Amino acid sequence: MARINLLPWREERRKARQKEFYGMLGLSVLAGVLLSILIYSLYGGWIAGQNARNEYLRGEIAKVDDQIKEIQELDKKKEKLLKRKEVIEQLQANRSQMVHLFDSLVRTIPDGVALTSIKQEGDILTLNGRSQSNARVSTYMRNLEGSGWMTNPDLNVIEAKEGNPALPYEFTLKVRLANPSAVKQAQQEGAAQPGDAPVQKAPAAAPATPAAGGNAS
Repeated sequence: MARINLLPWREERRKARQKEFYGMLGLSVLAGVLLSILIYSLYGGWIAGQNARNEYLRGEIAKVDDQIKEIQELDKKKEKLLKRKEVIEQLQANRSQMVHLFDSLVRTIPDGVALTSIKQEGDILTLNGRSQSNARVSTYMRNLEGSGWMTNPDLNVIEAKEGNPALPYEFTLKVRLANPSAVKQAQQEGAAQPGDAPVQKAPAAAPATPAAGGNAS
């Protein structure tokens, strides 16, 4: 005998499918949420790690900046010390230069020439004096050139003046002071070569006469 199902099975199947669909939808949403949380946590860990590395780099950069500032301060101190060293060396060189300069002035002045004033501006020395003749001034310039401590003598003025018959000519000449270090090096090189000819010294200075009348200043 055949059986006929008169129950609303289609409605029950539809409800079952809807329930299955909602269940799958809920699982999908839950899986999506879990996946989002996992991705967020992963990227958050990466960002935190990168931030930590950035903070470390900032700290190291700050240390390097401090070291650079210290190096700059040391460079400034070094520059100041070098400048002081140069000033001290220059003062020492000038001290010895003055000694040799006055010694050269005494040794190079020939007979018939008297100095009335001396003026120094930097490495330029201005000599004012009187002489018996132009030839005496030329001899004096040659002696200055050969002294080693004064170079490039330049005669500016020479003219006859009244009032001193013994030294009628008044002259003004300028010489350039040599570098003391270069002069010492040249003297050492000359001393290291005994085969060279001896250096001719200038004639001794003539005693100052009352007619010169001037004092070196």
